Amino acid sequence: MVRSLWTAATGMNGQQSNIDAISNNLSNVNTTGYKQQRVEFEDLIYQDIKLAGTPATEDTVTPVGIQQGSGVKIAATQRIMKQGSLQNTGVDTDIAIVGEGFFRVQKYDGSYAYTRDGSFKVDSNGQIVNSNGLRMQPEIILPEGYDVSTMNISVDGRVSVKVNGGNEPVDVGQIQLYRFPNAVGLQADGDNLFVETNASGQAIAGRPGFEGMGTTRHKFLEMSNVSVVNEMVQMIVAQRAYEFNSKAIQTSDNMLSTAVNLKR
Repeated sequence: MVRSLWTAATGMNGQQSNIDAISNNLSNVNTTGYKQQRVEFEDLIYQDIKLAGTPATEDTVTPVGIQQGSGVKIAATQRIMKQGSLQNTGVDTDIAIVGEGFFRVQKYDGSYAYTRDGSFKVDSNGQIVNSNGLRMQPEIILPEGYDVSTMNISVDGRVSVKVNGGNEPVDVGQIQLYRFPNAVGLQADGDNLFVETNASGQAIAGRPGFEGMGTTRHKFLEMSNVSVVNEMVQMIVAQRAYEFNSKAIQTSDNMLSTAVNLKR
């Protein structure tokens, strides 16, 4: 009887974590480049009361055994790396990735981080940086006298601007994209950044549109890939599963109460 109380409690804890992940997805529905997170579950260890194949008679064995489970636990919180929708912003420094790949920026400690958030800016030194001032890698520095309204970024990542009112654009840099053998193994670091892990494998650099890399779209941003309708359905399912487990606890409690009241 006590087993069912603890088993149902693991179910409630698991569904609470599921709701937490759904809430995080919904709160980031307008976050540029956000990738949906999914909770995956697996069952806990079983107690073998009778093993399958145990001899029943001299010539026969039992076809099935008796096992009692201990509940559920979270196995993983996986990122769904599917493409988000593109939004035409008209902003000269906005860049979206269509297909596979990440932008790379350098953090304050000198390490690298990766992002799908292409809402870049130009700092006082003419360098292309993200919203937190982290520099895009490889660095792209716009020359003095540049006109940002003339900036053009091709689908293969070539950046050009017109300088000092000139008529001909000048190439100022080449955007590199980075992909991973196992992109879902990246660790989310906040601020729309991911960092490399042993699970993700090492970053593979490439030019947009070549060697399996996606292409770049100038004056576009990739939006979150969260589907609000799907998340609401998942929330309903998680809520009902939470209620089912709470009912199992109440039922176990009522059965214990019945047993206690046998002798008055």
